[in-house]
Amino acid sequence: MKVFKKPYLYASVLGLLLTSSFTYSMLKTFVLAETISTVSNTGSISNTAAASQAAKNAQVTDTSYSDGNISVTLTEKTVNETQVYVADITLSSSDYLKTALAQNSYGTNVTAKTSVTAAENNAILAVNGDYYGANSSGYVIRNGVVYRDSVREDTSNGDLAIYKDGSFKIIYEDQVSADQLVQDGVVNLLAFGPSLVENGEISVDTNTEVGQAMSSNPRTAIGIIDENHYIIVVSDGRTSESKGLSLYQMAEVMKSYGVKTAYNLDGGGSSTLYFNGQVINKPTTGGSKISERAVSDIVYIGY
Repeated sequence: MKVFKKPYLYASVLGLLLTSSFTYSMLKTFVLAETISTVSNTGSISNTAAASQAAKNAQVTDTSYSDGNISVTLTEKTVNETQVYVADITLSSSDYLKTALAQNSYGTNVTAKTSVTAAENNAILAVNGDYYGANSSGYVIRNGVVYRDSVREDTSNGDLAIYKDGSFKIIYEDQVSADQLVQDGVVNLLAFGPSLVENGEISVDTNTEVGQAMSSNPRTAIGIIDENHYIIVVSDGRTSESKGLSLYQMAEVMKSYGVKTAYNLDGGGSSTLYFNGQVINKPTTGGSKISERAVSDIVYIGY
């Protein structure tokens, strides 16, 4: 009898090893955080000092901020049974349109709530970014540094390239390298999509969606109206109080403000708007539960 037990024992051990390997692989992909590199210029002492000085001279209300360099006006409206928050932003320099990575680090499963990353970087206004960490491919360019240069699997949506002068352009990863983009002056690249408005015209149709997402969702989008004049829009959704917007409906909102280019950022449970030290909208994580989702990066206005 003992002779016949060995094959079963070997099979059991092999099965256990395979299961353990698969489990570890899944944990590493979706759970375990691994820092690959640390960002050195985010939340620096000089930025903190500049933000502190600006705050002393700023005129601040619940719906506005103005300090001479940065002007933000926040309005709320109802669109298609959805609560929509619109930030109208005018800057004296494109240097104040910034991005930051969660925990000041680039890596796998490195995340933090939008409000936490925003506070750590003295953000005046912030929204979630493209959640680069949810994907294993796709360019990651932040503050002029290339962190990932592998072309993402689906390039049809395009990426939003933000140049040093603050201008926007939709680019496609299969047509240009990450290094070339930096050489061309790209400071930040957001790879979610799709583009909502190009050359002042809506670039999606009523059937366009992200993956298998339902049509009505919380959304986050950013657009440019003119030089150093931007619009950021966040919509709530998935609750009885706020239905959510389709991509086309979000594009309609962006176009109504006269944007030349507008781009869809990560949405759903990630959609978060932070302003003057607090979360303004009602992020929905795990269905209708009102709470912030931890994400890998933010787009923000600040010093």
